[in-house]
Amino acid sequence: MPTLTRGDTTIHYELHGNGYPVLLFAPGGMRSSIKWWEKAPFHPVRELAGQHSLIAMDQRNAGHSRAPVTASDGWPTYASDHLAVLDHLGIERCHLLGGCIGGAFALRLIATAPGRVSAAVLQQPIGLSSDNRGAFHALFDSWAEELSASRRDVSAEALSGLKANLYGGDFVFSVSRSDVEQCPVPLLVLRGDDVYHPSAISEEIARIAPQAALIPSWKQGDNLVRAVAHVRAFLAANTPPSAARER
Repeated sequence: MPTLTRGDTTIHYELHGNGYPVLLFAPGGMRSSIKWWEKAPFHPVRELAGQHSLIAMDQRNAGHSRAPVTASDGWPTYASDHLAVLDHLGIERCHLLGGCIGGAFALRLIATAPGRVSAAVLQQPIGLSSDNRGAFHALFDSWAEELSASRRDVSAEALSGLKANLYGGDFVFSVSRSDVEQCPVPLLVLRGDDVYHPSAISEEIARIAPQAALIPSWKQGDNLVRAVAHVRAFLAANTPPSAARER
C-alpha cells in the first residue's frame, strides 16, 4: 500500500498502467477514495491504463488516508496534498481526471499550479444551484459525524471551519468564474444531471473556459462507449509531443 507521509498527514495512493501520467480524483464527496470509482459510469483505471500511468488516491480523511482537521483547512489544503503526491512521484506535469468533487479538486489544482497540468477531464463536476447548498452540508455532516466518532482529535470547531471553507462559496466552490475564464489548459466536461452535479454548472464551465468541450450524454449504452473513446482521444491529443515520442 504506497503512502506519502507529510508530518501528521498520510496519503494512500495506487499506481496503474504505463504512459503519460493521469492523476485521478475520485467521486464520493468528503469520502473521495479509490473504491468510489467502482460506482462511476466508467472506471478510469480499467479504461485508460493501456495508454497512461494512472495515479489513484484516497483524499485526506477518506479511505486509507488520514490527516489532522483544522478550521483553516479548505480547497488549498487538498491542492497541497495533490502537489505533494506529484512531487513525491517525480511527476512534473500530468493530466487530471476528476469525478464529482474531483472536478472541483482539478479546477483548484489548475488555478494553483497551472504549469503542472496539461489537460483535465471533469466528470459531472459539483456546483451550486439555487436549492442544493443544504444537500452538500448534509453530506458533509454525515462524513463529519463518522469521523468524529473515530477521532478524538477532531473538534467541532475544526469541522465547522472546514465546512464553511469548502461549501461556503458559489459556482464550483473551489474556484471562481474568473479562474475558469482564465483556465490555461484544455477541459473536457462530462455533463452532470442531478442535485449535486447540476447540468447548468457543467454547461457554464464548458462555455466560459477558453479551451473546453462538453459531452452532454455519457452515462449509459452507446453514449458511454462514445464518451470513453472521446476521453481517450482528448487525453492523447493533449499529451505533450515529447512524452508521446518517449512511449
